[in-house]
Amino acid sequence: MPDAPPRASSGTRTGAPSGSTAGGAAPRAFSTVGLPLEQRVELWETHNEDALIGLRCRTLSGGVLEATEVNVQVDRLHLARVRGSSHVVERDLGLVRRRPAESVALFFSLVGEAFFYHDDGVRKLRPGQLLMCDADRPFMRGFSQGLEELVVKVPRPLFAEVTGIERVDQPRVVSFEAGANAVAHTLARTVGRAAREDGATPTEEDSLLDLVAALTGRAERDPSAAHRAAAHTYIEQHLADPSLSADVVAAAIGLSTRHLSRVLASTGTGFRPYLLGRRLDAARRLLEGPAASSTTIAQVAHQCGFASAAHFSSAFTTHFGETASEVRRRAATARALPLAL
Repeated sequence: MPDAPPRASSGTRTGAPSGSTAGGAAPRAFSTVGLPLEQRVELWETHNEDALIGLRCRTLSGGVLEATEVNVQVDRLHLARVRGSSHVVERDLGLVRRRPAESVALFFSLVGEAFFYHDDGVRKLRPGQLLMCDADRPFMRGFSQGLEELVVKVPRPLFAEVTGIERVDQPRVVSFEAGANAVAHTLARTVGRAAREDGATPTEEDSLLDLVAALTGRAERDPSAAHRAAAHTYIEQHLADPSLSADVVAAAIGLSTRHLSRVLASTGTGFRPYLLGRRLDAARRLLEGPAASSTTIAQVAHQCGFASAAHFSSAFTTHFGETASEVRRRAATARALPLAL
């Protein structure tokens, strides 16, 4: 499952967290928490109309709406992470005509069962399922127990270009749980890491589009791109495992080891160099983080999947041109500077 949603913000936030998303702006967060009770629904509707998809909202039994949304734009794609208390949203014909989205929407349910009412019937969605639909076909969605979900909005012309599908006439439900659909799982993980208020992991439009295309089963793009993205996601999830190997990764994403090698080699990087580079990058982030002063170099090595602290230290120095201790010491000094002013 994708990473847990970020904590709710108090009031409205328009600032960007550390980091940015390749090909677009850094994530921005908006929350109704802390806003005047009587204005929450109206401000939530206004935010979604401007940042994602216009919806009419109402709470259940007159309850108070507590909702948070993290939005990020990756070139032509809109990504979001939404968390909210129980409520119902509707996109009726009048709203579609007034503010057409001209997009296909993918909703990934993380927590809370939901219903989706469409002109062809009602679907009940559980966590671990994604719903793909045309955002300009009127619909209603309800979350009696609240929700946590990820959203991808793809402009309809772009969706048609990469999938060969002109219109999504009927909603489609796909499981993105691990082991059910590797492409859907990888797409959910990628969006989940990008749409975070803090610690967002950059992603690229091409990678997302390759996954969307592969998800439809009518990809007109490089089919190896989806396999490569699935491999990269699995590696990121298991960096701390010192026994991680090409055989393990290939089996997990449904490829032969030879095919996996060809997929990774197409980018000019073999399995071992790629894995080493990702582990070293993860180690550097830990060494530069606020908890580094209470963590030994050997512990950092272990957390990043290195079986030997000596091997880690040697590889780190070769890769970055400075020792792990030097990186940690410089980061600690930089954090202390504001306190000394």
